[in-house]
Amino acid sequence: MSASSDLLRIALAQLNPTVGDVGGNLVKARAARAEAARLGADAVMFPELFLAGYPPEDLVLKPAFQDACRDACEALAVETADGGPAVLIGLPWAENDTVYNAYAILDNGTVSAVRFKVDLPNYGVFDEKRVFAAGPLPGPATLRGVRVGLPICEDIWGEDVVECIADTGGEILLVPNGSPYARDKLDVRFNIAAARVAESGLPLVYLNQVCGQDELTFDGASFVLNGDGALALQMPAFQEVISLATFERTDLGWRCSPGEKAVLDEGDQADYAACVFGLRDYVRKNGFPGVVLGLSGGIDSALCAAMAVDALGAERVHCVMLPYRFTSGESLADASSCAKALGIRYDILPIADAVAGLTDVLRPLFAGLSADITEENLQSRARGTLLMSISNKFGAMVVTTGNKSEMSVGYATLYGDMNGGFNPIKDLYKTQVYRLSALRNRWKPAGALGPDGAVIPENIITKAPTAELRENQTDQDSLPPYDVLDDILVGLVEEELRVAEIVARGHDRATVNKVERLLYLAEYKRRQAPPGVKVTAKNFGRDRRYPITNRFRDTGTIGPQRRSRVMVATSASQADI
Repeated sequence: MSASSDLLRIALAQLNPTVGDVGGNLVKARAARAEAARLGADAVMFPELFLAGYPPEDLVLKPAFQDACRDACEALAVETADGGPAVLIGLPWAENDTVYNAYAILDNGTVSAVRFKVDLPNYGVFDEKRVFAAGPLPGPATLRGVRVGLPICEDIWGEDVVECIADTGGEILLVPNGSPYARDKLDVRFNIAAARVAESGLPLVYLNQVCGQDELTFDGASFVLNGDGALALQMPAFQEVISLATFERTDLGWRCSPGEKAVLDEGDQADYAACVFGLRDYVRKNGFPGVVLGLSGGIDSALCAAMAVDALGAERVHCVMLPYRFTSGESLADASSCAKALGIRYDILPIADAVAGLTDVLRPLFAGLSADITEENLQSRARGTLLMSISNKFGAMVVTTGNKSEMSVGYATLYGDMNGGFNPIKDLYKTQVYRLSALRNRWKPAGALGPDGAVIPENIITKAPTAELRENQTDQDSLPPYDVLDDILVGLVEEELRVAEIVARGHDRATVNKVERLLYLAEYKRRQAPPGVKVTAKNFGRDRRYPITNRFRDTGTIGPQRRSRVMVATSASQADI
């Protein structure tokens, strides 16, 4: 099969690879190539580092892994001698003791061209300079008689790579991506791609993987822009799909014929879909038969249960109520109602005997001391131990249910409610948890396996949040109201603002200082927390790397104006010398 001089048909394989599963990814590539042939495509295009899975992190440093990826690439290249579609595919490429993030064209039985990624991202969740070497500025490669540019992901976030391709005769930009989801990321990608199109005048294919990889989710949402910036094709988010992009040569250059225009979820809907997708892929790719979680009657565990059912189906979700003497009848009723609405297995395991046993063991050491948070934590740790025991016995993974507000200020018990394998709401602030809970009662994402309609009882959403570790406890006994707390945390975590700047937004200085102190003190807990889906600009994990041992506190004594005066004075004294 070969393209005519005026037509090029490319199958865009928005697929879900698994990091390290080179053989499995090769099987997916072969199946996609067969589908591309059925569609009449001249070539099939895959996302960034598809054979390896993305991001492969330090796997790239293993020569055996490099060899496995190269062997798979060359085996696939040999298969293109059958006259079917050419293959455009990514892999780590070792050459002269250097490893590159590479993208190869396979056609006519050989590897006909290879291009290396130039701009290696080394910020946020990315750490590519650790494992890859940067390639030289690339010119276009020939694909079935058409000169195509192959900038890889970050290569289009600046001007140089696309400019080089355009200046050396490129006709179409084919961009493989491993771009993880974050809220409002769609607009960022589109604006970057549109800028490169405007500068070069070339049509651009933006092909992104759809994948859950540890705390990252990749939403796909691939698209094609024509040289005038018009959207020719929009693929769906969080779905594996192969779409055909048909390019035709015109008097004004190559142009993609209009194709599907999927409607994409945004905002809270996209965040919810990302949490469900990330949980599903983590469970599936790590081989768990299902999940188990504590259902307390509170909003966090209810939302996690709903996400788990949407991700896996009710038959793979087991919820356990673990009541103690502070557990209210209201919580028992709410947890039962939530489990019934979701259609899941629900058991009740009272923890009084377990707490009493731990208390008895500790009594000689604690003699003469008053009860305090230690005894509260015993309740949480008893629950964590029981859930982990259920996991050990039956193989289901424990879902952890703490939100980002709690994780920020340490309102969680290490080796207690922090026990587990994965947390779908780890990157959702408490106010987002409330919004997404209300959202789920009136909507669910495409592909969700849970029931339609309300699945989180209204009373769970409207009642005051409480850990129920002592009589008449509410979260606001220890924390500011969540709308206040979350706005302060967004300033400290997402925006890296000074304390004075957050106070200027209308917050009490003592409250801001307290939250900042709690944020730093809880770093050691977060280091031991399970992974969870990233949805914000800065998740706790790959995005935000703070020291555990850390005495810095923002006293607010040197603000921008004061700092400028100090610098001027210092400069003047140096000049006098």
